[in-house]
Parts: sequence; C-alpha cells; structure tokens
Amino acid sequence: MSLNGFATLNYFVDDVAAAAAWYERFLGVAPYYRVDGPDGRPAYLEFRIGDMEDELGFIDRRFAPAGAAAGPGGAVMHWHVDDLEGTLARLVELGATVYEPITPHSEAFVTASVVDPFGNVLGIMNNPHYAEIAEKIAAAGVVVG
Repeated sequence: MSLNGFATLNYFVDDVAAAAAWYERFLGVAPYYRVDGPDGRPAYLEFRIGDMEDELGFIDRRFAPAGAAAGPGGAVMHWHVDDLEGTLARLVELGATVYEPITPHSEAFVTASVVDPFGNVLGIMNNPHYAEIAEKIAAAGVVVG
C-alpha cells in the first residue's frame, strides 16, 4: 500500500462563499463544484487548478470534525509556482499575511507560505522535481482534463 498522489486539499472556513470569491480572484478560475448545506448556503466549493487539475476545496467549518483546530498550524502543503516572489507578492496584495518568508532549503528548493484571510496556511514553492514531472507528462502528450 502506498500514497498514489495528491487528490484534494480541503480547508475549513467560516464563510465558504467569501473564501471561494477570494481564491477565484487569486487563481483566475471559478469553482467547478458546489454543494449547498441545508440552509441553502454553500457548504463545499471546489476548484481544479494547475497542470494536473489538482483539487482545492473549501468546507464550511460547521462540518469540521469535533476538536478540529481553527487557525494556522500543522502541516503545510506547498503548491509549485513558476514565480515564487511574484506569487507571494500577489497573495500579500490580496490580503494574505506572510507565515514563512521566502526560505531557501537548498539551491533548488525554495518555499514560502501565507495565511489566507480565512486563517489557512497556503504554501508555495519552486520545486524542480515538480517541473520535471510536468515536462515529462507534457512530452508524452498526456492531456489532463
């Protein structure tokens, strides 16, 4: 048994519609999937983004497991970006706050992270391994989506 790959990253938020609007502005794409709660408000919205159409979802915090922490902390999932400095600047411009500044871990791997306006950590990085795999998939003619 092994992990086969990233499937969906979910964030718990107090206002799903506001979080979706903020991320739509940042990502430049609208959510493709929506589930409404019993009150008619969105309980879950999901985006497909990036080379592999990875899924980024937002769940109304009222559906979080008992004892789930609110606010930043725990693991950080990093998204590969081509322009780390520019992406970090754009996130801050949109209202995110720096959680971890641009941090080189080696000559090739550099990370940063922010806390979005909804209290979730969003990691970004320049990852040559990701770029290599994406290039191999493109060269093989694999079409995602």
